[in-house]
Amino acid sequence: MKRREFIRKTGLAATATTILPYILPSGRLFAQQKSGKADHVVLVIFGGGVRQQESVLQRYLDDSQGEGIAGNIMYNMLEGEPPSEKIVYGGSTTVLPNDTPIPKILDETLQKQGTLFQEVRSTNPGHYGGLVSMLQGNSLTTQGLRQKPLLPTIFEYLRKHAGFNATDTWFIGHTIRNSVPLLNYSLHPDYGPKYGANFFAPGTTFGAEGTEAYANAKTYHPEEELPHIYGIKNFLDNYYTNIGGALLNLNNSADEKIAIKSFMESFYDTGGGPTSVLGCATQVMSQFKPKLTVVDFSAGVDGCHGNFTGYLQAIHSADNQIAQLWQTIQSIPGMAGNTLMMCTPECGRNLEPNPIKDQNDWYGFDHSDANTSRVFNMVVGPGFTPNTIVGSENNPVGLSVDTVPTIADAFGIKETVYNQGYLNASARSLYDR
Repeated sequence: MKRREFIRKTGLAATATTILPYILPSGRLFAQQKSGKADHVVLVIFGGGVRQQESVLQRYLDDSQGEGIAGNIMYNMLEGEPPSEKIVYGGSTTVLPNDTPIPKILDETLQKQGTLFQEVRSTNPGHYGGLVSMLQGNSLTTQGLRQKPLLPTIFEYLRKHAGFNATDTWFIGHTIRNSVPLLNYSLHPDYGPKYGANFFAPGTTFGAEGTEAYANAKTYHPEEELPHIYGIKNFLDNYYTNIGGALLNLNNSADEKIAIKSFMESFYDTGGGPTSVLGCATQVMSQFKPKLTVVDFSAGVDGCHGNFTGYLQAIHSADNQIAQLWQTIQSIPGMAGNTLMMCTPECGRNLEPNPIKDQNDWYGFDHSDANTSRVFNMVVGPGFTPNTIVGSENNPVGLSVDTVPTIADAFGIKETVYNQGYLNASARSLYDR
C-alpha cells in the first residue's frame, strides 16, 4: 500500500466517524418540500431544570427564599427590571465577581423580537426524559437512562423526509456523561444511525484529551507512527464509555468528511478548538450553516439541588450565552434573517425547597412535583409575531414536545411527521398554537 493511500485511509478523516462522531451519507430520499417557514432552525435546550419562578415570573429570591426581593436576571431574553439588592447572580469568580451582573448585550430582548409562550407544560420531570421527549416529540415511560431514544428524533425525520444532508443537522452537547451522546439518533428500525445528526461534545473533542489525541493526527506511517494510532484508539474507546458498546461503522460522504476534517484541523493547528458549547455551536454554524442545530446549555443549572446561588448564576449566564448565540446568527450570511430559534427548559423544578442549604443559607430545589411541569418557550424568527405573549398560569399553551412538530413545520414536513404516528397525541406546531 502506498504511503499516501495509507494516510488517507488511516488518518483523521478516516476516524472522523467516531470523534465527531457522526458524519453520515448525504443522499436524498425525497425531494425537499418548498412550503417551509424558515431556512434554518436552532433549538436551544435551556436545560438543567429551570424553575418558572426565577425565570419568566422574575421572583428572584422572593418566594424561593422568603427574602422579598424580586427581579429579572434574564434581561437579554425577557422584559423586566433586574433586582436592586442582594445581587449574587453575576459571572464566574474568575471573570466577574458574583455581585457584578453580566452586562446586557442585546438592544432588544428576545421577548420583544419574538413570541414568549410563558406557560408551557413539560411532559417529563426528569432531565434525560425531558431531553429525549423534546427531540422525539413524545415521552415514553419505558425510556431509560443511558438508552438511545426509542422513537425517531427530529434529526432522523429531517434527514429521511426532508432529504437533509449529514452536515445539515448537528447536536452540540455539553458533556459525554450519562445519555447526552446517545441523543442524535434513535433505535427505531425504520430510522436509526444513517439518518442521525453529527455530534460534538466540545469540552472533550477540543479539550485536552481531544487535542492530545488529534493535534498531530495529520499523517500516519504504519511503522513510525503506530503508537500514535493506538493512542487515538484508546481516546475514542474512553470517549464513548457511556454508550455501552462499539460504534457502528458509519458511511461518510467524501465531501463531508473532508469538510469536517478541515474544520477540526483548523483548530488543532492553532492549539485547540472551542471548548464551550457556545463557542462550538457558533463555529459549526459559521462553517456549515446547518438546517437544524440543537444546542444544549445544561451545564451548571442542575446544581439547584444543593446550591441555589450557583443555580441563579447559571441561569444568568445561560441568558447571556443565548443572547450571544442569537447575535452571532444575525452575523452569519445565509442564516441572518431566516433562522428560527426556540429556547426552552427540558423541565422545571419543585415549588417547595429541599432541606439543603448553600453558602448563603438558601435552600435548594429538586424536580418531582407539579411545579416541575411548568416551563416556558421563547420563539424568535420567521412566522412569529414580535413582542407577543401567549398563555398564562391559568391558561397554559403548549407542551415541551411541541418542539418536533414545530421544527418539522418550519421545514415543510409537518404532515409527513404526524403521519408516521409517533408524536404525542397532544403535540402541536407552535405555528398552530
